[in-house]
Amino acid sequence: MAFLLGALAFVAALLVSVMLHEAGHLLTAKRFGMKATQYFVGFGPTLWSRRRGETEYGIKAIPLGGFVRIVGYTSLEEIDEADRPRAFYRQPAGRRAIVIGAGVVINFVFAFLLLMLMAMAIGIRVPGTATATVDQVSPCVPANTQAACREGDPPSPAAAAGLRAGDRVTVFNGTRVADWAQLRSAIGAARPGRTVPIVVERPAGGTARQVTLHARLGSAGGEPFLGMSSRVVGERYERAGPVNAAVFASRVIGRTVAGIGEALAGLPAAIPDLFSADRGSTPGGQVGSVVGATDVSGQIFASDGSWQDKLVLYLSLVVSVNIFLGALNVIPLLPLDGGHLAIVAYERSRALVARLRGRPDPGTVDITRLMPVTYVAVLLLIGLGLLLILADLINPLRLPE
Repeated sequence: MAFLLGALAFVAALLVSVMLHEAGHLLTAKRFGMKATQYFVGFGPTLWSRRRGETEYGIKAIPLGGFVRIVGYTSLEEIDEADRPRAFYRQPAGRRAIVIGAGVVINFVFAFLLLMLMAMAIGIRVPGTATATVDQVSPCVPANTQAACREGDPPSPAAAAGLRAGDRVTVFNGTRVADWAQLRSAIGAARPGRTVPIVVERPAGGTARQVTLHARLGSAGGEPFLGMSSRVVGERYERAGPVNAAVFASRVIGRTVAGIGEALAGLPAAIPDLFSADRGSTPGGQVGSVVGATDVSGQIFASDGSWQDKLVLYLSLVVSVNIFLGALNVIPLLPLDGGHLAIVAYERSRALVARLRGRPDPGTVDITRLMPVTYVAVLLLIGLGLLLILADLINPLRLPE
């Protein structure tokens, strides 16, 4: 039930994000006197619509996007003579640029406000100290440290040795350890395949007794692997004031944009691994579709974390989606917003050069010459989207344990 609630919560947030993006186009177009005839969420058959003034508002059956129909958005569109003065392509370049970019701006503003709300109402997470006490024992040795357990994976050395949650590791392979950093260092210094002694203090009836275990280290992506996570103490959330919340939001957006850029740049190289156990080992492999994001939202709601952890992860997912929508639409390719902005910029640059040469303004770009590139871009986007959906269905990404 929790998983279903999380999935529905993400779908609702996605629709709100799309509505806000399209509302940016609609409101600015109306503000400049352009004629907008439709504002719809979704694609396909119309489920519901209502006309107010000259604009029809509605919902369509497939909730994978939305659109605003502005009269004369390109010079190829046939329009009534009466609507020609209000056609989009006949408006000044500055107004067109504002209308085109308004959707992206709205997505980033929404992400910024969500982050500020999160910092002020829930708080900014202050990391605790990782100890050498076992919090969870992995059931298997995954293909790499980022991958989830799969059927057929061998049992983890920690599970095979009998390590339990609550055990505090005091000595690993002859090296005394006091915290997680020292334990990680000791594990890293060992060799995969080697059997090592592990001394733990195990709670028993209000006291602790020493137990010596022996674990044969596994190999996860070539690295020595034990199969335990540490217990973290002192972790908390601290609420921020408006100024610190704004600084926090700005930093998170900056890091997210950089992360999205890195992931998209690495996606082509990660395509061969989308259906393998190594999918999540690279930023490109962690790119998913709407289906994958819905699944992750369900995992968040069904997890064992605190309500703060769940809410922060869910809101962070919604923030990432809005930043991704904004960043994707900036790419200068039709039919994305960035492609239309690039056309406006090219028209103004061409007009400036003509004026400097004493020639008349060449006018709008002949968009028919760009249609072959547009068709290729659309096919690539659709193909990549379908590939990611298939990968999310067959080889879904999992939240870290």
